[in-house]
Amino acid sequence: MEPTKLAGDDLLLEAGGIIAGYLPGINILNGCDLYANEGELVGIIGPNGAGKSTLLKALFGLVKVRDGFVKLRGEEITNKRADELVKKGIGFVPQTNNVFPSLTIEENLQMGAYQAADQFNERFDFVTSLFPTLGDRRKQRAGSLSGGERQMVAMGRALMMNPSVLLLDEPSAGLSPALQDEVFVRVREINRTGVTVIMVEQNARRCLQIVDRGYVLDQGRNAYTGTGKSLAHDPKVIELYLGTLAANA
Repeated sequence: MEPTKLAGDDLLLEAGGIIAGYLPGINILNGCDLYANEGELVGIIGPNGAGKSTLLKALFGLVKVRDGFVKLRGEEITNKRADELVKKGIGFVPQTNNVFPSLTIEENLQMGAYQAADQFNERFDFVTSLFPTLGDRRKQRAGSLSGGERQMVAMGRALMMNPSVLLLDEPSAGLSPALQDEVFVRVREINRTGVTVIMVEQNARRCLQIVDRGYVLDQGRNAYTGTGKSLAHDPKVIELYLGTLAANA
């Protein structure tokens, strides 16, 4: 496999030895490690139940970390509240229930900027430059949007606080192949603006095509890690994971 880019002076987010779970005495994560450098696009793939979404939630303070650490630019942020992490520059887009359906697109974006309301106009212009449709239809209720359009609103809302790192939980889930492709294009565009992206994906092959580096989780542990290209062509990853995961691609 190709050598991966190592964590260095541009290290942004780091997690080490993460042990976490939802119920007392039952761990979903059993010693996960992860890091992301400034400006990287990092993918997390693996079979159902591997702990992918749990890892994102542990990074964002939604699942209690029982052991291990999470650091942002060297500062310990383990188990901090989600609202504190938003202020520190971490955005999170959950897989489901990620928009306010009774609110308009503009109101959803206002909710994203509630901790920095004075920056709304500037951030609204930035978000709608990435997603022009959101600006054109700003008065439309989010509940009337398609699944792909809702995903754009959810990502746009998370970008309203100008995050340095964006956590995406299966952004292409439930979408048609054409809409999945659009989501991946948008994720890459967000990354090109300088936002570090850490993305959990079931569409493993497509994910590995666009990421700089990837992690394969299995049973709450790191099974493989490498560049997206090296993982996509590694015989063991193909045999053990991409063969079955490709059914979702």
